[in-house]
Amino acid sequence: MYYLDYRHDVVRVPPHRLGPKLETVLTELAQQQFEGKLVDGQSLAVIVKDVEPVGEGHIIHGDGGVYQEVEYQALLFKPEIQEVVEGAVVEIRKFGAFVRFGPLDGLLHVSQIMDDRVNVDEHNQRLVGVETKKDLKVGYKTRSRIVSLSLSEISPRDSRIGLTMRQPGLGRLEWVADAHKKAEDKGPKKGGKRELAGKAVVKKDAAATGVAKKEAAPAAAPPKA
Repeated sequence: MYYLDYRHDVVRVPPHRLGPKLETVLTELAQQQFEGKLVDGQSLAVIVKDVEPVGEGHIIHGDGGVYQEVEYQALLFKPEIQEVVEGAVVEIRKFGAFVRFGPLDGLLHVSQIMDDRVNVDEHNQRLVGVETKKDLKVGYKTRSRIVSLSLSEISPRDSRIGLTMRQPGLGRLEWVADAHKKAEDKGPKKGGKRELAGKAVVKKDAAATGVAKKEAAPAAAPPKA
């Protein structure tokens, strides 16, 4: 999801920003130009740092600015299809819930929230299962899977990302914890009554076998005169 990348690009320095503190200016301009933008159409640049000029700048006829090649380090965010993500509900709509994970938002359609029919209480920003009574509100933490992905280069925050929670291990984090607890409760217990009872029967059988052997043993011969 997050990774570091070393990149090479060009920054335009306007005439009024030319001066002795060029490296500081280049850092500010690179952050303004690249942060929050898509890189190669697949990753979102979250942080730009360690900006260094490469060679001399160039000017273009009719443009008073200087075009400076730079190298920098970028923290990139790259969502992947089928990736499991954790986030928080930020908005409830008639058609579902928007969940923010990292710097992006994804849509949980009402059909992908739970195995139950869902009632939408948009006024109170709440989704409720008709039979299970499970609810989802703004601020609740969730674990979901990315099932569709279409990033927007013009406005990355408006990218179309589809999520689902209708798979094992997914859902509101409290639901996931409850499911794990129920699974553990149903599993075999060591040291339970069944195991102890079994041990008691084995001991009893062993004792009975010992008695039988003792009774079956022949009497000792009397000593010779």
